[in-house]
Amino acid sequence: MRLFFSIVLLLLSTNSFSQDFKYQSLLIPENLTKNADAVVRLDEIEVEVLAQDNMILRSKRVITVLNKKGNKHVHGYAGYNSSRKIKHLKAIVYDPLGNILKKIKEKDFTDVSAVSGGTLYSDYRVKYLNYTPVQYPYTVEIEKEIQTKNTAFIPSWYFVDGFMASVEKSQFTIKYATPNLKPIIKEKGIEDIEVKLKEGAGSITYTALNIPAVKHEHLSLPSSEIAPKLMVRLNDFHYEGFDGHVENWEQLGQWMYSNLLKGRDGLPEGVIAHVKNLTKNAETAIEKAKIVYEYMQGVTRYISVQVGIGGIQPISASEVDRLKYGDCKGLSNYTHALLDAVGVESYYVHVEAGKNKVDFEEDFPSLAQGNHAILAIPNENNYTWIDCTSQVHPFGFVGDFTDDRRAFVIKPDGGEVVKTPAYLEKQNLQRIKSNIQLLVNGTVKLTAMIETKGIQYDNRFYIEEYDNDKVLEHYQTEWSTINNLVLEDYKFTNFKEEVTFKEEVSISAENFTRPTGERILFCPNVLNRSNYVPKRYRSRKLPFQIQRGYLDSDDFIITLPEGYIVETLPEPKEIISEFGEYKTSTVLQDDGTILYKHMFLLKAGDYPKEKYNDYRNFRKEVSKYNNAQVVLIKA
Repeated sequence: MRLFFSIVLLLLSTNSFSQDFKYQSLLIPENLTKNADAVVRLDEIEVEVLAQDNMILRSKRVITVLNKKGNKHVHGYAGYNSSRKIKHLKAIVYDPLGNILKKIKEKDFTDVSAVSGGTLYSDYRVKYLNYTPVQYPYTVEIEKEIQTKNTAFIPSWYFVDGFMASVEKSQFTIKYATPNLKPIIKEKGIEDIEVKLKEGAGSITYTALNIPAVKHEHLSLPSSEIAPKLMVRLNDFHYEGFDGHVENWEQLGQWMYSNLLKGRDGLPEGVIAHVKNLTKNAETAIEKAKIVYEYMQGVTRYISVQVGIGGIQPISASEVDRLKYGDCKGLSNYTHALLDAVGVESYYVHVEAGKNKVDFEEDFPSLAQGNHAILAIPNENNYTWIDCTSQVHPFGFVGDFTDDRRAFVIKPDGGEVVKTPAYLEKQNLQRIKSNIQLLVNGTVKLTAMIETKGIQYDNRFYIEEYDNDKVLEHYQTEWSTINNLVLEDYKFTNFKEEVTFKEEVSISAENFTRPTGERILFCPNVLNRSNYVPKRYRSRKLPFQIQRGYLDSDDFIITLPEGYIVETLPEPKEIISEFGEYKTSTVLQDDGTILYKHMFLLKAGDYPKEKYNDYRNFRKEVSKYNNAQVVLIKA
């Protein structure tokens, strides 16, 4: 090692007169390389609000990529359209000693449509750095300048790039030309790092130095939820030809409805007549809405364009009707227009969609929040929610893509932040009833009826679209403890009205049991043997989250192989924990069969790091009893 560093220092001294070595990667402090795939040497942005309809974004980002996993932190791209112009874009790549490997001009960036498939949003494009590293570490310096009329979207500033990335210097500056353009800034989590705030005449600057990388830990919250950040907005803003003044969500809803939604719901007369005829026998608004929703699912298809890429104004309903496709905004607006045509009230909704639950900030009315559009239909004192991008989900079921989070409901007279439906533990049910027959030759034959609801429904109903080979693969993965599984027969029934999915399955497998002398050992939990145990940490650093709870309830009747009787049964077990409940029993019945009952309830929640070992021990104990054995002996 001493020889290695001597050679490095010799190289540095030899070339120091001809090169600027400020981006040497070999001399990055150890506290910044620990747990890091990449080191952000410099990440700075200057937002200059020149007028309500004129803003310049200047940024410089220098990042040292230590290994292949660190490439995702480069962020070498710039989006543009007719309202957002790239004024300057370049990149320089350096080797570990700080020597320039490559200079990349704007014309050398790869220019592509921001939307793959379809030309609906061909105006939205991205230029990205198409560089393949030849060695690690390497350093990239990227400078860009964007000018836009749209001041409604000032990007949030994250001081930390994500897990496994450290930061040498992060700086956010916003300049404003007049007092009415002074931004409202919401600070989140910055108390956990050292941040210097400098405020002068017409400018605000936040600076943070030397932030070590945070190692990702199992079950931790997404980095975007725990990273220190700034949210920024203007009370007086401009968007696509419309000025706005907004101080609360109610005003923002009024502005969006009046300027972006109103007048975009016109439909051809033939379509209006058709949906009126479809719903003529429906007795309630919700019945009409269901018919309209299923009609929309059948005649349109979805193309993926996030709110942030395709803008926030939906394409007109008549255009979606002509094309028969649209993004989430277009399809939601189209469905809203269809519902309006049959006299059903509905509201356009912005939501942050995804597996992770992200809330709208109730005290920060901003157009920059949200990446997806859905609809809310008033239903007595509540809402029925529909996601118009799905061709398969039941009416009124949003699943785990938009469940249990605060969303922005836009009404003609204003907007409000409302929580979407939460699917609670016992609602996310899986129930298995099975008859299992063990044969003397070690073969098992069984039939099972599996019923799922809630989020567990959402995780399973799609298999009804699988072909035979994929169905077999599904069950071989699902029941991986059963070797040599043969799928004899199956039938799926999707009860959309009740949001319930039923599977009737028959399987067989050879060598399921193997005699040991006069005895046979087997695990009675044939079909739901979860062996999951959370990863062990000597010193947990982060809190953890169980995002969604669920309930499994199983009843298995097991017929013994001919000529064998029970020698030993597992003891009944009950575990009650703050994280959930577990109960199992194995009982010999009067007819000589074994009744195995199994119940597992997992509770959702956010927990401090100090409780992680308790949760791990809970799951470890559950796994242990899931694998308990029955011992049979020859009669």
